[in-house]
Formats: sequence, C-alpha cells, structure tokens
Amino acid sequence: MILRLKPVFKHYLWGGKELGTLFGYEDGDKTISESWEISVHPDGKSMLQNETLADFLEREPQAVFPRGGSFPLLIKYIDAARNLSVQVHPNDEYARRMENDNGKTEMWYVIAAEREAGIYCGFRRDTSREEFLKALAEGRAEELLNFIPVKAGDCFLIKAGTVHAICAGCVICEVQESSNVTYRVYDYNRRDANGELRPLHIARAMDVIDLKAYRDETGSGPSVPQTGGRIRLLTDCGYFRCRELLLDGRYCERAVRSFLAVNVIEGAGRIGETEFVAGNSFFVPCGEEVQLCGKGKVILTDVPNGVD
Repeated sequence: MILRLKPVFKHYLWGGKELGTLFGYEDGDKTISESWEISVHPDGKSMLQNETLADFLEREPQAVFPRGGSFPLLIKYIDAARNLSVQVHPNDEYARRMENDNGKTEMWYVIAAEREAGIYCGFRRDTSREEFLKALAEGRAEELLNFIPVKAGDCFLIKAGTVHAICAGCVICEVQESSNVTYRVYDYNRRDANGELRPLHIARAMDVIDLKAYRDETGSGPSVPQTGGRIRLLTDCGYFRCRELLLDGRYCERAVRSFLAVNVIEGAGRIGETEFVAGNSFFVPCGEEVQLCGKGKVILTDVPNGVD
C-alpha cells in the first residue's frame, strides 16, 4: 500500500510562482510560498483520498516504525522570490518546554536556483551575543552571517540553533522535524499586507542561538550506481536520512526500519501501479516494498535509526 498525498499550501509575503512553474501547483490567484507535502502537524495536515495522513497513522502507527510511533517529520517545498527572514529554531528540549512543540533540525535540498542565489547559514566567525545584538539593532545583521552561493542539487543540514535564511531565487525541498517553531531575529524592516512590521522573537532566539562560526556537518556522499539509477546520500543526522535517487529504469527498495517518504522533484514514471510526475509525494508504510519505474529525480527520506 503506497499512499499519495495532497499538499497544504502556505502563503507568505516572500513567496513566488516557481512551484506553479515546476510542479503545476495552483491555489486560485494566491502566490504559493510553501507546499507542505508530507505533514501531520496541526498547522497543516497532508490529505489522503478521504482522510488526513495524521488520521491514518493514528489508526496504523506501525506504518511509521515496526513497533509503532508518531510520524516525526515535515517535508515541504519552499519558493523564495524574496529573502526569508533571518531566523533560528530551538532544540527539542527548549521547544517542548516553551512552545509545546518539537525543536527543528532541518535539511535543505536545492531544487532550483537563480544565478548568484544563495543562503545564509550560521556565522562567518565566532560572534559574541553583544556584537550580534548590536548588529541587529543597527540593521546590518548580514555582515556577520555566512553567505553560501547555491545551485541545484546542493544540500545543507541546518541544525537547531543555527541562524539561517533562504535568500531570493531559491526553490528548496526542506525535510525537518515535525515542528512549526521559528524565531525571527531580522526581517529587513519589511511590512506585511496590513502595513505592519512582522514580529521578531529576539529574546527567545538568543536563548537558543549558536554564536560559533558555521561548520558544515551535512555529510553528503558521492552518487553511487544502483540497479535502476544512482543513489547519493544527502544527509543522515539521526532525525532523518535523506537520499537523492536519479531514477533511470526500475528501482526497488523495502521500507524495513521505518516508513519511506518519496518526493518526486523531476521526471515521470510509476510507483507501484500509480503514475507519478514532478511534484508528486508519497508515503510508503514501514514493511512495504516500493518499486519506482521511469526517469527522474527523487528524494527518499526515512529514519532508519529511529527504533531499536
């Protein structure tokens, strides 16, 4: 049993039209900033044919892990026509104590990027609390942040506590803990549709922020030939493992240790007996075998170390 999911669209002031261009997504005349592809979070639950994924997994917890459990992730697409705010996410302990939610460690896979597009990720050098607060107050936070130019296929692990921002011209597949806790520290003095400055959360951000120089811990590997294509490890951080499948033929895998999330980035083909195109997302229950046939680019996500 392979479950096809219907996403939940989010609309923010920085979104663009690329999710429509790439995946044919439409939501009336609204700009789609985020598409929550696979989610059980109360702020946006993915739909199956007649119920939410959350409802299905509450009834069938062993579809997540062999011994059962709650679905721990949220997978989304992000279209940044303008810079997202500079922000930071708390770890699990702080988020559960202060927000009644999970913390957020996340992975960014670059689906598409305009020339000279990039991201802010961590600090360029070790920075003091006082120095960062002064830069925020003077509107020059970017001077301290680590800017990384990006291109399609790049991958970055953003650990909880890492200050970051997706910049204009990027389309991202984000895999994260199931959480919706964000602390904005800097928003370029932008105003929302009502002419109001968006709220900042500097006090709580400073409780959780890592002020040391950014150190890449993504751990991506080389692309390795497999029957039916090539597989590249994107990251494996304990919260999730993400791989890029360059599908070219028939690829088979059994979801042994956990569920398997399948996000089609490019191409077309079949998953089991169901046809897929770019933008389609699927949930493969734990214990099931999945067969992908066709040609394209697919992100595979699981939590192989999530159970004993």
